[in-house]
Amino acid sequence: MKVISACLIGCECRYDQKSCLDSELEQMLREGKAIPVCPEQLGGLPTPRPPAEIVGGDGYDVLDGRAKIIDKTGRDVTAEFLAGAQQALRLATTVGATSAILKENSPSCGSSFVYDGQFSGKKVSGIGLTAALFRRNGIEVQSERD
Repeated sequence: MKVISACLIGCECRYDQKSCLDSELEQMLREGKAIPVCPEQLGGLPTPRPPAEIVGGDGYDVLDGRAKIIDKTGRDVTAEFLAGAQQALRLATTVGATSAILKENSPSCGSSFVYDGQFSGKKVSGIGLTAALFRRNGIEVQSERD
């Protein structure tokens, strides 16, 4: 069983209320081989919502209290992102998932790249909060591009 970012199977749950449908991943869901999660919605954030970026590091730094997640309006949404990551982990462990396919570049789900925290559009090497929490708990994480 795998966890898949809900936006990748067609759920319009991204910050901009769009999806990033990947038909192969959608088929995995249809076959009962995956469950979809959107950590940001699980954490109580609305859709649509202002875009958010990690400021001061990456997802590991957020977990360790050294970085925050701030939305474009300046609101600190770290608590909501953390709550959503914890709920996503709970779902993953409940179904026995050992791996996840998560949306690259997301402050929650990025597995190799996230935005730079300055809303400049620039991507930097780093990992999102949910991806970091999954890896710390033994769940293999890859992006939809892997």
